[in-house]
Amino acid sequence: MVSPKRFDRLPQLTLSLALLAPVAGCGHTFFAFAATSASSKVEEARELGAEQYATYDYYLAVEHLKKAQTEASEADYSDATNLAEKAEEHAVKAIRLAREAHRGAGR
Repeated sequence: MVSPKRFDRLPQLTLSLALLAPVAGCGHTFFAFAATSASSKVEEARELGAEQYATYDYYLAVEHLKKAQTEASEADYSDATNLAEKAEEHAVKAIRLAREAHRGAGR
């Protein structure tokens, strides 16, 4: 006969599995969100002339985004998401530097 104590944890286990199941297969969703956000920031940086005014951060953003896409194509969504987030950080910095350069130039 099965002890009733074995079933005491069944509700907690069921709840845990139910909460984790949707998250387990969502790596591509998190990457898609991060990549879309990073891509729009990279585009904004390009439009502001970051290639000229913030070369280092602009190209770091572009290269991180390219690498993120490569990782995603290999289904390594964790690394891909991290790289996309790093790309966005560099793009935001490039945007800030480009805007500062425009203000300094009197634009």
